[in-house]
Amino acid sequence: MEHTLFIIVITIAIATLFNVFLKKIKIPTIIGYILSGVIIASIFKFNDSSKDTLSHISQFGVVFLMFTIGLEFSVKHFREMKKEVFIYGMLQVGITGILFSSVSYFLFEANPKTSLIIGFALALSSTAIVLKILNENHETHSGYGRITLGVLLFQDLAVIPILLMISIFTIHNQSLSSLIGELLISAVIVFMAFFIAGKYVTERYFSWIMSTNSEEIFLVSVLLVVISTSFFAESLGFSYSLGAFLAGMILAETKYRYKIEADLVPFRDILLGIFFVAIGIQIDWHSLIKYWHVILSLVVLIMLLKAIIVFMVLSFFVQKRSAMKAALALFQVGEFALVIFTIAYANGMISDAWNQILVISVVMSMFIAPFVLKNIKNIVDFFSPEPTALRKRAFREDSFAGHIIICGYGPLGQRLAANFRDMNLFYIILEHDITLVDKAIAGGEEMIFLANAAQKNVLEHFNIEESVAVVIAIRNEKHKRLICENIISIDTNINTVVTVNNDEEEKIIREIGIKHIVNDRQIISEMLTQKALSCSLRI
Repeated sequence: MEHTLFIIVITIAIATLFNVFLKKIKIPTIIGYILSGVIIASIFKFNDSSKDTLSHISQFGVVFLMFTIGLEFSVKHFREMKKEVFIYGMLQVGITGILFSSVSYFLFEANPKTSLIIGFALALSSTAIVLKILNENHETHSGYGRITLGVLLFQDLAVIPILLMISIFTIHNQSLSSLIGELLISAVIVFMAFFIAGKYVTERYFSWIMSTNSEEIFLVSVLLVVISTSFFAESLGFSYSLGAFLAGMILAETKYRYKIEADLVPFRDILLGIFFVAIGIQIDWHSLIKYWHVILSLVVLIMLLKAIIVFMVLSFFVQKRSAMKAALALFQVGEFALVIFTIAYANGMISDAWNQILVISVVMSMFIAPFVLKNIKNIVDFFSPEPTALRKRAFREDSFAGHIIICGYGPLGQRLAANFRDMNLFYIILEHDITLVDKAIAGGEEMIFLANAAQKNVLEHFNIEESVAVVIAIRNEKHKRLICENIISIDTNINTVVTVNNDEEEKIIREIGIKHIVNDRQIISEMLTQKALSCSLRI
């Protein structure tokens, strides 16, 4: 016990020192955690049992990350992302998996079964790293963020058939039809259980918990939901993270989603730190020195081919810049590949030397990923600069005053702009979706600017303090809250009008300090009541 506590103290001390230094030079903390794991593995010799235990604990970092992502993407959002998940994701995993399987078979002379496992494992990207940095940069709901998340969700689903392949290739006393039958039955049980829980149990359960007025009991109950749903999914042959994601989607439909998200963030970040320390521990320095030329070649080959495939697939569906950003976000190999290689190695499908080469190659690609993700816009601008007209629209020299600012150019924003134009009012539109900006410019709209209103410096750039009013006409609740918080931090007296979807959202926005709120549901109900009462009875 004393030895274990000493290792924990040393690990925390090294991670803290690294991250304080790295944060000052704007390098992601992920790198500090991985380096801490490498150093700890060099100082202390962990046996396979200890590594396995640490790996199981560290997986809960990914579990809590996927749960909080699920909170942001309700069932409705998931339905809206069918194309990103089931078209982009399927094409990426299928094409990349087949290509890497072919490379493994012809170039490295692996047998067909091993080649398939290696190829499709390398097709997976790092959910933990990509989503963590997308969250930090507030880009989860951006154009390329939605594409990236959709592909990652399909990759998480793809882990199941990959693990099933290992079972098929290594188990000789069970037929293929029975294995597939068991998987289908498990899938039905999982989705039925989550559907019933979401429709009949969740809201009542948390209302009962909240009746205690105890923050401690509420937090424990949330932890219970996350861990139990993850265990339930895993016990039926699915991944922990898939169960957590589905649980998050169910809770996203309740009024407790924001409170749950705020309470769980510290646990998520701490456990993610443990996860990345465990990744660092996987690296064997001896194999790195011995096979450095093979590892370096493999890392370059994997990242280059993967980025090219993702870019080519997405280029048929989305804009070139969005495809390039998504390609750079997904070019690394992920944590689930490490799990797959470990299981394949334990079943004798991969040799010890190749297991180390593959593990170190995966870790190196994960090590490089944060640097690329943190500078993704600059990299894309270098290869594919934004059109000059759009750059000018994002940074205007004019000093605005007496203007109305419309945040968002969706259906509501378009109607507002048309109304203000008919009334000869001076307005500007801030929209961060380049596709909408392009369409508006092509349609003759002169006062739209490519800018993210959720960033404080953007609001200041367009002289929000001298505006007559700010109308927030977007549906995304998280971005809406960020814009409101930024406006209040600039000046509490700015005349701000916000549309909300329901009473719970209205309460949250009002607590921020916004006074003028239009509740869609309330307005519609009042209009329906008036229409119903004004109807004349026909005989």
